Formats: sequence, C-alpha cells, structure tokens
Amino acid sequence: MKLVDVLLLSLAVVFIVIGAYEVMTVGLGNAYWSIMLSLILFFAYSMRKRSA
Repeated sequence: MKLVDVLLLSLAVVFIVIGAYEVMTVGLGNAYWSIMLSLILFFAYSMRKRSA
C-alpha cells in the first residue's frame, strides 16, 4: 500500500467518525458534508486499488 492510499483511507475514516459525531449531536443536515467527503475519499481509494 502506497502513502497516497494510506492517506486516502485514513482521511475517509476520520471524516466518517466526524460525520457520525455530527449526526448524533446536530443532525444529518449539518453532517452531510463530512459523510459525503468520506464517501468520495473511499471511492478514490477503491478506484486506485482497482487500477493498480
């Protein structure tokens, strides 16, 4: 696993944790940005793994 892959996966996990916390405290509407960013990072990670 390359450094970029580790960073993408780590950031995806961080943003999903932030999103889960935001959903529990302020609701889904305010946590939408974090959840979508984590999904984008995870999809970028999975696309990189498929091409390699």
